[in-house]
Amino acid sequence: MSDVDKLVEMITKRVQERLGGQAPQVKLALAPRDRGDCTDDSAPGEDCASCGSCVVRRPWSVRAMEGAGAGRVGAALGIGEVSADLAKMIDHTMLKPEATRDEVVKLCDEARKHHFASVCVNTTWVPLCKSLLHGSGVMVCAVVGFPLGAMTPSAKAYEAREAMRQGAQEIDMVINIGALKSRDFETVFEDICRVVKSAAPAAVKVILETSALNNDEKIIACTLSKLAGAAYVKTSTGFGKGGATVEDIELMRRIVGNEIGVKASGGVRTVEDAVRMQHAGANRIGASASVGIVTGTAKADGKAKGY
Repeated sequence: MSDVDKLVEMITKRVQERLGGQAPQVKLALAPRDRGDCTDDSAPGEDCASCGSCVVRRPWSVRAMEGAGAGRVGAALGIGEVSADLAKMIDHTMLKPEATRDEVVKLCDEARKHHFASVCVNTTWVPLCKSLLHGSGVMVCAVVGFPLGAMTPSAKAYEAREAMRQGAQEIDMVINIGALKSRDFETVFEDICRVVKSAAPAAVKVILETSALNNDEKIIACTLSKLAGAAYVKTSTGFGKGGATVEDIELMRRIVGNEIGVKASGGVRTVEDAVRMQHAGANRIGASASVGIVTGTAKADGKAKGY
């Protein structure tokens, strides 16, 4: 039995366990092709020949908070005063492509002032954020393969590695959606493994873009993410056609169990939204209206792109 066959068998077994012993209506079959031995070591510092060990590794870091409370929430610019007990839950986020240097400086100023958990930015801003946040205790989180996920595994691994070298402490990567929908699970798994390895010891959150997937694809994506060593699975980029739903969070939590985190992001705009996601199994919430959510002042029509 090949390593890939063993991986597929493990996926099926894990899914059956998480769904209460009922076999999922998923046919896990790889696209027929011969990739040969995994000896591509062209990316600097990359040792992909040992990537197969990812299937038995424990996740690098599980940052899920105990209990039913949300672990993190996202916040946009100009949120105002935030109490100290809430600040540690917030990923202060600026991912829009037209973000300017002044906006990123403001993002970091607010994060430093309120002692947020992190700022979440595109990789080009990592060195600036690291410099501005030095000594503050605020982490820098960078997105990789964002927002489409359609890059090669080596390209994503390189981007993650560069982000880490420049000061990132967490990585949010977008899954290869096209490969997943093509049933090329080998590429999807390799993609996540390479980023997890390149980002170590930082936590990697795998963004599934659930609005683009059917249930079978969500099951496979969650299981591959877990086996590849991701610390979280996350619903959305904020740039897709839809955001988090209660049904998706429930499914994701059932698949990954309590061993890794589940993050609901996109479309979470009110206290009621956040509570529903929390009860469904999310232990982090991504929302541009995050402070309004936790203080009960968020408006139902508040909308933002890029988280």
